[in-house]
Amino acid sequence: MDPPPAAGLDVPAQSEEGRMSSQTKDELIVPDAAAPGSMEVPDGDMKGWLTVVGAWFVLFSTFGYLYSFGVYQDFYTRDYLSNHSPSSISWIGSFQIMMPFLVGVVSGALFDNGRFHLVEISGAVIFTFSVFMLSLAKPQQYYQIFLSQGVGMGIGLGLTFVPTVSINVHHFKRRRALAAGIGLSGSSVGAMIFPIMINHLLPKIGFAKTVRATAYIVLGCLFIGNSLMRTRLPPRRQRPGAAAPPDIKTFFVDPGYMCAVLGSLTCTLGFYFPVIYLQLYAVQHSVDSNLAFYSIAILNGSSAFGRVLGNYLADLYGPYNIQIPCGLMTGATIFAVLGVHDRASLIVVSVLYGMLSGAWLSLAFPVLATLARSPDEVGVRIGLALALGSFGSLGSAPIQGALLTDRFLWNRPIIFSGVAMMVGQGFFAITRMMQVRRLGTQRV
Repeated sequence: MDPPPAAGLDVPAQSEEGRMSSQTKDELIVPDAAAPGSMEVPDGDMKGWLTVVGAWFVLFSTFGYLYSFGVYQDFYTRDYLSNHSPSSISWIGSFQIMMPFLVGVVSGALFDNGRFHLVEISGAVIFTFSVFMLSLAKPQQYYQIFLSQGVGMGIGLGLTFVPTVSINVHHFKRRRALAAGIGLSGSSVGAMIFPIMINHLLPKIGFAKTVRATAYIVLGCLFIGNSLMRTRLPPRRQRPGAAAPPDIKTFFVDPGYMCAVLGSLTCTLGFYFPVIYLQLYAVQHSVDSNLAFYSIAILNGSSAFGRVLGNYLADLYGPYNIQIPCGLMTGATIFAVLGVHDRASLIVVSVLYGMLSGAWLSLAFPVLATLARSPDEVGVRIGLALALGSFGSLGSAPIQGALLTDRFLWNRPIIFSGVAMMVGQGFFAITRMMQVRRLGTQRV
């Protein structure tokens, strides 16, 4: 398996655009999140940066935990659920990955309507409770693990995810993508720490105590994160001159938006393959077992740099111009998994995939946000796109597991995943061309 900067606005006709300065264009492309109210976006005051820190803690303990599922996949396949196939086990991870995006359409709408803290706290409680319940799951009891780790944790993350990555629109304008990237780096750090912790503790203290130890960290981080995050804008209905709630039906006749949704759906069919299967692949190919256990941590740690750097470059050159090349290179690194045969190749692939995929995933949200016609649509647009794209996440791991089979035919799921990732960039490229035409600038 992290943030919307600005929503896009229509640019005047080309005849007028030729008379506009580059500064004016930038202002049109990155509108004030307070519009149509009277409040000006402070673009990063103390409250704004504390909110970024709070988002970092929330994403560290939720999405970071979700990204540690590759460790669980390996452990379940070889030990705790050994009477189940890799494909059936992967349903747990894929359902967990899907839920943040599927539930995002609800949490995004609630965020737009001023229910940020209610949704955040509810999601935090459900997520934490589900981690503690996972510690009570017994060996070979598939349904217990699926309900707690797949359904419970998925719903909890679904409630927190979109509001957490959307809250930057309340506090930032020019540096919105950078702030989002910093917040999203929390998921990368969490996805680096939790796999190391779980791999080290499982053989020493067992499954139940290991999961409970992680649950206490999750509880503390979610408490800190929710204490730091603050909203700035009132609910839509209380804003002076606020527009009516957006008509969701119009989104389905927006060709640029629907191409982006198709791109997200296609990409998610292959995007998560290394996250779920890289550790198992390394173990199966006799790569040093200690390093194999660190592969997920290396991958996720590297993604922190990709998230921050990618979003920083997006503020300078436009999110599409950075996201599409990162997506193509991410697909290439998925193919490169076939070349992993020793320590050096495992490290190189883990680092490259982590950086490129981290940048691509975090930039998917700015890309979707630019398709909104006003800031009031940001949460709904992102939430709906994630909900529709989530079906790719749901099917990805089971499809990959079915292609893998019990005989571990690795070339089949790797080729499928790499092709899906690259084909998805074609849809985003079509959306980019439409945005260039609509906004009258190549910096999109």
